[in-house]
Amino acid sequence: MFGSRLFVAFVARTALAQSVQIGLPDAGTVLNPGEDYTVQIQCPDSLTSSQEVALVIGIQQCQNGHCFPPDETLGNLLYSGSFNPQFHEPSLPPYQNFTVHIPDTMSSESALVGVAHFALVGDSFAPLIDYHNQSVSIA
Repeated sequence: MFGSRLFVAFVARTALAQSVQIGLPDAGTVLNPGEDYTVQIQCPDSLTSSQEVALVIGIQQCQNGHCFPPDETLGNLLYSGSFNPQFHEPSLPPYQNFTVHIPDTMSSESALVGVAHFALVGDSFAPLIDYHNQSVSIA
């Protein structure tokens, strides 16, 4: 029983160590439909081995201030493909920038940039899927 709890704690800690975060856009950033923006996905450095598999970035328009969490929908897909974070600056964790195009059809309201990240972690290549979001506005 104790061994099972220890294993669960280890897996949870390993998963959290490999989780990504959205560096850009900042919360509250105003995005204009039809324009390109940088989405920066950071992957804090860890002693745990990992193999990046895929990353998906989307944007959804929030209706009456209500957005769905990214594990339910990502809205309009802005990027889907490989993820290869690298060190660029000593003050930031490894990251990768993605240039995305905000759809012309988005109208003035709150929106949510969502990210789904898939990696294999640890010596046993345990699958990890994590989701993140950032609140933005559409001009």
